[in-house]
Amino acid sequence: MTVPYLKTALHGALPELEAQILNAMPRIEHWLRGQWQNHRAPFYASVDLRNSGFKLAPVDTNLFPGGFNNLNDDFMPLCVQAAMHAVEKICPRARGVLLIPENHTRNTFYLQNVATLRTILRQAGMNVRIGSLLPEISAPTKIETGNGKGLLLEPLVRRGDRLMVGDFDPCVVLLNNDLSAGIPEILQGLEQIVLPPLHAGWATRRKSRHFSAYDHVVDEFAALMGIDPWLINPYFSSCGQINFQERRGEDCLAGYVDEMLRDIGEKYREYGIAQEPFVIVKADAGTYGMGIMTVKSAEDVRGLNRKQRNKMAVVKEGLEVTEALVQEGVYTFEQINDAVAEPVVYMIDHFVVGGFYRVHTDRGIDENLNAPGMHFVPLAFDNACTAPDPDAAPGCPPNRFYSYGVIARLALLAASIELEATAPKTVETPATVQ
Repeated sequence: MTVPYLKTALHGALPELEAQILNAMPRIEHWLRGQWQNHRAPFYASVDLRNSGFKLAPVDTNLFPGGFNNLNDDFMPLCVQAAMHAVEKICPRARGVLLIPENHTRNTFYLQNVATLRTILRQAGMNVRIGSLLPEISAPTKIETGNGKGLLLEPLVRRGDRLMVGDFDPCVVLLNNDLSAGIPEILQGLEQIVLPPLHAGWATRRKSRHFSAYDHVVDEFAALMGIDPWLINPYFSSCGQINFQERRGEDCLAGYVDEMLRDIGEKYREYGIAQEPFVIVKADAGTYGMGIMTVKSAEDVRGLNRKQRNKMAVVKEGLEVTEALVQEGVYTFEQINDAVAEPVVYMIDHFVVGGFYRVHTDRGIDENLNAPGMHFVPLAFDNACTAPDPDAAPGCPPNRFYSYGVIARLALLAASIELEATAPKTVETPATVQ
């Protein structure tokens, strides 16, 4: 499968690290193939990357990606081929997929993502129906996606240990709902294959466990490459027993922030980096860019006003933040039309199938871009070049995107290891396909 590449003009080249990655392409691909012999990739994932010129690293990995509608249409064949591979590996005789989305019936952009997923699965040879967890969906209900297409949401029905809509009895239940509000009883104990597994949802998953797994992946990869792991890995720590509204855990957070700023500062001095170190504090569980703040000193944590504390206290679905991730801030020096941008890479199984730039005109190079006001620029094919070329300049579009894909796949591998380590012991995990 050809790795897609972009033609969007970029700024902030990463020549030295990119050159090392390109020159090691055969070793990297061989190493990754060996890893996928021992670990099963999640069904799909997206990885948010930050490129500071001196560092290229993942800052978040989403196992329930909701932006397939933002991919370039040229990526559709890659998505379909990867989906066919993923389904055949998990359930070779699968013909029916029950897709369960988030409860965002008013978010037309998200609904367009659901429609795109349905198209991918249909073109991969699956019959697809969409089942809703919303209690008010008690009969088949058509909703508009805002782009002239409609979706039919149907009420879920539990019959024994099987989940159905109407008389449709699927082989696979595919979640595009990250379970932030908890694991509904109707999804528990099913005999059907559920993808991603229930323990991948934010009811149980923690970002700190993911980045702990990423630490181990990067250590092995960096040894293979002969590079400093820090160049592709953000420092992190976690702090439990947080209550932002009651100001409990502030000293814990402030201590980790202070220590991390010192560690980042040492690395900046080692590499002659003039920028000011910063840290991102975010909820250890949750998504949608909620519960995130940029801090540049321990006093920033201690000095939060009421509005800031309330913003950090609750994330999606009203989930209270009780655990926080303290993560090294990675600058993004990439821009599109003078607006700050960061790449997001999408994968199905272990294949890179596309991506886009998240762009924000009102945010800075040290801020979270996953916020209201963002927009997306799809990565596009460049007909003048068909594959990454180690003999070309490292910053040329296909070479830049190959580097993105390598780092994203390291994060995907970490997610695979994370899920294996956190799988409930009472649940039998399907054997790894050789």
